[in-house]
Amino acid sequence: MAKRKPVKARPWTWVWATVVMTVVCGGPMALLGWGAMAWSEMGEAKPADCAEVMTFARGTLPADARDARCTLAHFQDTLVEAEFRMDRAGAAAWLTVTYPAGEPSSCEEDVCVRASYDEALFVDVTIAYEDGDTALVRVEAFDL
Repeated sequence: MAKRKPVKARPWTWVWATVVMTVVCGGPMALLGWGAMAWSEMGEAKPADCAEVMTFARGTLPADARDARCTLAHFQDTLVEAEFRMDRAGAAAWLTVTYPAGEPSSCEEDVCVRASYDEALFVDVTIAYEDGDTALVRVEAFDL
């Protein structure tokens, strides 16, 4: 009976075995790490286009708006915020035209209004009269 020589593993066999083990063990770990990072950023406010923010809030920026800053946050619901300055004289008129169904609410600012759309979208508008002829307007809208 003839003796058989032991079978030698080819060098590429070890390379492919290492690749397969890395994918089998490292893949789920990488997916878990990616999921944790994505989950931690969820609901975080990020800068957004003010035109889109105001469209969501069922309004428009006034023509004399300046220093506009807008953010958007998503998780189970959407929260948008817009903040801008405008001429003090036109602030009340803009508010009346933009949110005619808004009802006065109490707050620490000069003017506060809450508008509700189909009990699914709520818009809070506050106006703070600053020094001179300027008004700081904040619009916050969220849906359920």
